[in-house]
Amino acid sequence: MTLSLLPDRVEDFDASSWDTIKPHFDALLAYDLTADNAPAWLAQWSRLGALVLDTYTLLQIAYDLDTADENKRAAAEKFITEIYPQVMIAQQALKQKLVASGYDAPEQAVMLRSFRNEIEIYRDENVPLIAQVNQLGLEYQQIMGAMTVIFDGQERTIQQLRPYQLKTDRAVREDAWRAGRERQMQDREKLHDLFDRMLALRHQIATNAGFANYRDYMFRSMGRFDYTPDDCKAFHAAIEEVIVPAAQKRLERRRQQMGLPALRPWDTMVDPLGREPLHPFDDVKTFIDKTARIFKRVDPTLSGYYDTMSAEKLLELDSRKGKAPGAYSTAFITRGQAFIFMNAVGMHDDVQTLLHEAGHSFHTFEMNRLPLLWDRDIPMEIAEVASMAMELLAAPYLDAFYSSDEVSRARLEHLEGTLAFLPYMATVDAFQHWMYENPGHSHAERDAKWAELSGRFTPGVDWFGLEEERASYWQRQLHIYQVPFYYVEYGIAQVGAWQVWRNSLKDPARALNDYRAALALGYTRPLPELYRTAGATFSLGDKALLSQLVDLLESQFAQLEAEA
Repeated sequence: MTLSLLPDRVEDFDASSWDTIKPHFDALLAYDLTADNAPAWLAQWSRLGALVLDTYTLLQIAYDLDTADENKRAAAEKFITEIYPQVMIAQQALKQKLVASGYDAPEQAVMLRSFRNEIEIYRDENVPLIAQVNQLGLEYQQIMGAMTVIFDGQERTIQQLRPYQLKTDRAVREDAWRAGRERQMQDREKLHDLFDRMLALRHQIATNAGFANYRDYMFRSMGRFDYTPDDCKAFHAAIEEVIVPAAQKRLERRRQQMGLPALRPWDTMVDPLGREPLHPFDDVKTFIDKTARIFKRVDPTLSGYYDTMSAEKLLELDSRKGKAPGAYSTAFITRGQAFIFMNAVGMHDDVQTLLHEAGHSFHTFEMNRLPLLWDRDIPMEIAEVASMAMELLAAPYLDAFYSSDEVSRARLEHLEGTLAFLPYMATVDAFQHWMYENPGHSHAERDAKWAELSGRFTPGVDWFGLEEERASYWQRQLHIYQVPFYYVEYGIAQVGAWQVWRNSLKDPARALNDYRAALALGYTRPLPELYRTAGATFSLGDKALLSQLVDLLESQFAQLEAEA
C-alpha cells in the first residue's frame, strides 16, 4: 500500500472527524516497513502528526480567546473526546511498528528511547480516561475565565485586578486583593470537586499502567530519564536551605523600607519605596512595537522571528472578559511559526511575560531545520531555559520602555522575582507529590497541606485572619489542574537560566550563541547535553551551585539598588 497524499497547509487538512483522518494512519500502518525505508515513512508520519497537532492548536486557541462561546468549546471538546483518543491509539500502533522494524538510527536515539518508554506504559483503557481529564481541564478554564468582579466602578476580570496590587495606596491594594480572593472563594468547593474528579481519573490511569500512584506514572509519561522523584525532593530541601533564607532577607528589607510591622499579601508587589508603579505602555500596539526594539538589540535573527509574529498577527496579548487566564506560546508546526497568548494589563509583569513567551517562540523558530516532529518535542526542562534566559538576556535593553533609573528598578524587581519564585515552585511541586502519593485525602487535608507547605517555603508574609484564603490559594495555579507535575521544570530551568545569564555578564556574544545552539538542537540530545551546550550544568539539589548563584544575585541587587 502506498502512503497517502497530505496537504501542505493545516487549513486544507480535513480533521472534522476520525473517519477523515483514519485513512492516513491506515496507510502508514499497512506500509511494508523496513529499517531501510523507515526514514521516508517517518517523514510522512511526522507530517501527519504535525497536521493533527496544529488542528487541535487552532481549536484550543479559538476557545481560549472566547471561553463563553459554546460552539468553540464544543469543537475543542469534540476533538479531545472523539478524535484525539483515536489518534493516540493509532500513534501507539505506529510506534510499535517502527520499533519492531529494527530501525535504530543513532541520530534518532532520543526519539527511539521515548517511543520505547511510551510503548511500555501505554494502555488502551487509559485513552478514554485521558480524554475525560482533558475535558475537565476545559471546565477549569471556563470556571476561571468567568470570574469577574465590580471594582473601581467597572466589571473586571481577576487578571485585570493585578495592576491594583502596584498602587501606593495600601487600602486600594487590600480592597483589590480581597475582591479577587472573595470571588475565587465563591467557587472554592466547585474547584475542589472538579479536582476530585481529576484525581480519581488520574489515579486510575496510573494503576491501569501498573504504577503505585500517578506521580510515578507521570515521571515515566513525561520522559524524565535524567532525574527522579527523590531528586525533586532533594531540590526542595536545597531550596529550603539556600534560597528561602535569601528570599526572606529580601522580604525583610521590603518590610523595613515600607515601615510596616508585618507584610500582608497585598504588600509584596508594590514598590517598597512608595514610587508609582512602572507603566510600560498604554495600548497593545505600543507594547508590541517597543518589545520589537528590545529584540533588535538582543539579536538580529531573533528579532526577525518576532517581527514575523507581529506581521502575521500571531500575538494575542490583551486581557478581556471571557478570555482564558494565563499566558503561553504554542507552535504551528506545519507553518514553522509560533503564537503567543497572554493577558496584558499595562504592568511591567506584562513585559516580562512577553519576553518569556518570546523565548519559547524563538525555540520554535530555531528548531525549524530539524526534520521530524519528535525532534521538536522538547522537554520543559530545556524549553523553560529558552524562556527564562530570554528574560535575563533582554533585561539590559528595557530602556525601550523606561528611563535609566526605571530600568534598574525593573531589573531589580525581576531578579527579586526569580529568587522568590523558587520557593513557590517548591511549594507547588511538593504539594503535587503529596496529593498523588496520598490520593485518598479530603478537601480539608488538601488545603491544610498547602498551608503547611506555604509556611515552610514562603515565610515572611502575615496571613493572620486570611487562613482560608491561604489554604485555597493553590486553586489559582492552573498547572495543578491542567498539566500536573509540569512545574518543577520551571525551577530546574531557572537555575539553568541564571547560569546562561551569568555567562552573558562575562561574554554576551558567546552566551547568546550558546543559548541559540542549545535551542537549535531541539530534543535530539539528552537534557544534560542540552544544558552543557547552553553553557550550564543540569543539576537538582546542588547546594554549592545555588549558593554561587545567590551570591551573584545579591551583588546585582546591591548594584541595581544604587542605580534605581
